[in-house]
Amino acid sequence: MPKLRHIDNTGTARFITFTCYRRHRYLTDTASRRAVLDALARLRSENEVRILGYVLMPEHVHLVLQPPDATVLGVLIGRMKARSARALLALLRRPDSRDKILTRNDGHAAIWQRRCYDHNCRTTDIVVEKIRYCHNNPVSRGLVSKPNDWPWSSYRWYHGAREGEFEIDCVEL
Repeated sequence: MPKLRHIDNTGTARFITFTCYRRHRYLTDTASRRAVLDALARLRSENEVRILGYVLMPEHVHLVLQPPDATVLGVLIGRMKARSARALLALLRRPDSRDKILTRNDGHAAIWQRRCYDHNCRTTDIVVEKIRYCHNNPVSRGLVSKPNDWPWSSYRWYHGAREGEFEIDCVEL
């Protein structure tokens, strides 16, 4: 597969998607989802990345981020994926874990697919569109009937429930 070029330093928000290795459902419990959110919080605190929206699905993650200028976001996402992978592997290696750890051809444990999808959101309308996409993803997948029923997204934060799982740097929806 050809390597796609990423365009950084555009001053725009970014829509990022990354997937669990072979679409394995590693993100099905509270502890695994918290591990990803903890890595996301660290991404924000260490790199001044604004988190505009997100959803954690059983086998993938969507993020809408505003990185600071002069940031190579792929490097930061790589670090976040590595940190969350270490935390997820620790959970999977506990004696009470029923989930299987998949391995790559080289024998190393794999949590995430190596690449991710990213899209530069060139207008506020596109940012809002991508946040709404995040919020509606669990509904379109049949996991819940309303976005409010899925606690692992920024939907509740945008609708006034500030005690949610994760603080958001809001945009006007």
